Formats: sequence, C-alpha cells, structure tokens
Amino acid sequence: MPAVCHCLAISNPFFSVDTDALGLTAADRAAAHADLYADFVAVVRRLRRECPWDREQTHDSVKHLTIEEAFELVHAIDEGDAEATKKELGDLFLHVLFHAHIAETEGAFTIRDVMEAEVAKLVRRHPHVFGEAAVSGTSEVLRNWEAIKQAERREEGAAPSVLDGVAEAMPALLRAERVQEKAAAVGFDFPSAGEAWAKVDEEIGELHRLVEAGAEAEALEDEFGDVLFALVNYARFVGVVPENALRRTLGKFTRRFRHVEARLGAAGRTPDDASLAEMDALWDEAKASERP
Repeated sequence: MPAVCHCLAISNPFFSVDTDALGLTAADRAAAHADLYADFVAVVRRLRRECPWDREQTHDSVKHLTIEEAFELVHAIDEGDAEATKKELGDLFLHVLFHAHIAETEGAFTIRDVMEAEVAKLVRRHPHVFGEAAVSGTSEVLRNWEAIKQAERREEGAAPSVLDGVAEAMPALLRAERVQEKAAAVGFDFPSAGEAWAKVDEEIGELHRLVEAGAEAEALEDEFGDVLFALVNYARFVGVVPENALRRTLGKFTRRFRHVEARLGAAGRTPDDASLAEMDALWDEAKASERP
C-alpha cells in the first residue's frame, strides 16, 4: 500500500494552503482511514479496467443513479435507520469516486484535484476557523460565506449574482428555499414573520379569485406557484424546512392510506368498492393509532 502524504499543497486561483498549517490533529487525520480509502479508490479503478459494464459508463449514463443514491440516503436518514444510512453513504461515496475516475480517464481532472479544490474552498470560506476573522454567530458565518463566493466569481471574471450556485436541477421546493435564503442574506426579505404570512394570505386570495373567475390553467399554475413560494418564505421565518415538512406529510399520508387498504383487504375488499365514509373512518382509525 503506498504511503499517503499528509502535506498537501493546494493550488487554487484564489487560495493556496499547506494542510500542515491548518491545525489538524493526529486524530483528525487518523479518522480518514487513509489505507482503507486507498483500497476503495483502487477497487473502483480496477472495476473500471476489468468490468465491461463499469468500463462503458459515462457521467451521463450514471448521473440518474447518482441522484437515486442521494435520495435513498435522505430516505434512510428520514427513517432514522443507521444501518441503511451507512450503506447509502457508501453507495454515494462510490459514485463520487466513480465520476472522478471517469473524469480522470477523459483527462479532465483526478480525485486528487477534487479533494484539493474542496479543501481549499472550505479553508477559504471559513476564515473564522482557519484565519483571524471573528464572527458573532451562524448568521455572520453565512454572510461571510456568500461574500467570499461573490469575490471568487469576480476573480473568475463572472458577473456575480447572489443566486449563483443554486442548481436548477434541484427539487423546486428546495430550490425555492435556497433562492430565498440567498436573497435574504443581502437584505432582500420580509421584515417579520407576520409580513411573510400576510403575503401568503394575499397570494391565496389571488388564487381563489382566479379559480372563481374560471381562469385558464396557465394562469392558475402561475398563481399557485406564488402561493407555494410565499409559504416557503414563511417557513423560513418559523424554522421549518419545507422539503422536510412535505416529505414528512407524504410519509404520514402513505402510512395511513396503506392502513385503509390493509383493513379493507382483510375483509376481501379494495378502496374501489368502499365508500368515502368508510375510508374516512379507517383513516381516522390510523390517525388515532399514531397518537401517543
């Protein structure tokens, strides 16, 4: 097994650092399990050499699987399943190494390049940890992070926007939250939760008026989007992550509806031949069973 050097000189357009100067402890470095990590990388490289399927894959051909693994990890976390979380983290880690090796074989970059760039970014954006900056709390950390990102973009010659970095491929609810957080970080936000809720009321009223007027689907969709966006804004003020909240509600609905199906199935019936009143009663039964 080749030795792993801990003195990692990092080159970056905006930053250069020797990790020996970062105040990392021996325990920090031991936690990396460098020998096992080297084996993991070596296994991925051998698979890409010798397995026909692995050898044929590209970034495009496996990107949907990468997304799937990320969602499976989130599901394991939602379930509080430590064993499944461990497994899904491993699967996602595999995808990081797999994509990095694809890039290496294409001559684009290596896994070392990935790690160097990420370590440099983390150090650069945490001057309160690795530098002399002082912060009063989390909100100041986030403001500094955004300011440093904007400075990086200017150094790259790009016209910076506070909304840069919010991936368009993100789920819409999560993307709405991230866009609002970034706008709020530069002061573009409601002054209070009460005013954010007033906007929710306003948007619901506008949607209701359009529905009553028989508006076309496109107009309804546009206004419904405004309602959702306003609700996401209010959620930030009351400390709720909308994506998590909706996932929780979906899980609750799924459990209760499956209870309805199971109870009907035990009597040789299906929801198709049950009345709404019967299903509502079974729904209430499921709901009652979940109460402490």
